[in-house]
Amino acid sequence: MYNAAGQLNRDQLVQHFVPLVKRIACHLMARLPASVQVDDLIQNGMLGLLDAISRFEATMGAQFEAYAAQRVRGAMLDGLRENDWLPRSLRSDCRRIEVAIARLEQEHGRAPTEKELADSLGMALADYQKMLQDARGHQLVYLEDMVAERGEDFLERHLVDADADPSKLLEEETFRRLLVQAIDGLPERERLLMALYYEQDLNMREIGEVMGVTESRVCQLHSQVVLRLRARLFGADQEKKAKRETHG
Repeated sequence: MYNAAGQLNRDQLVQHFVPLVKRIACHLMARLPASVQVDDLIQNGMLGLLDAISRFEATMGAQFEAYAAQRVRGAMLDGLRENDWLPRSLRSDCRRIEVAIARLEQEHGRAPTEKELADSLGMALADYQKMLQDARGHQLVYLEDMVAERGEDFLERHLVDADADPSKLLEEETFRRLLVQAIDGLPERERLLMALYYEQDLNMREIGEVMGVTESRVCQLHSQVVLRLRARLFGADQEKKAKRETHG
């Protein structure tokens, strides 16, 4: 991969790591709404790959593939952040689910079942599961979660350092601890899904094979996991937002 001058060969690297870009794009697609085009992810990922090639220095002591994967994934996520991929109506529906989850957990002292959530929302189970399917791409943290309309925000309530950069939220020890606690409280099946997806790096199809369900069912369960976690981390804030959207 190096030329006679000992420099990285740009053209060879691009050709060699195109499959890496496509693999990362397909992995992200499983978490995104159907409106997102895989070609857009790949295009952004290729820009990230080119950026990695121009920035990488062998003296950094890191393997290029690991460095490139980080830059590629970052470029794809940056591209997604420039667009709101989740329609406002669906975002509102997701908030309703989060509020229902938080309320039922408080009432029953456990994670509510899908049937209980569907009944709470006044809809058929099949309609609720379709809503989960449509919610692919709903993120664990949005910028709006970090800043309240009035009064102290999430960071002020949960983090000691008032000068902390909101973009560093996931790096903060307090938030990580809260997230770990929320994951520990998930139903066993959903904890397994999280481990297979985020620790074992399996895609939705592979997870379906392990769990004995369809790929679309895995997508539904993943959406529900994200909503459960958001309900535990941002429940009170989301209930206020849901009420504002309902009455205003």
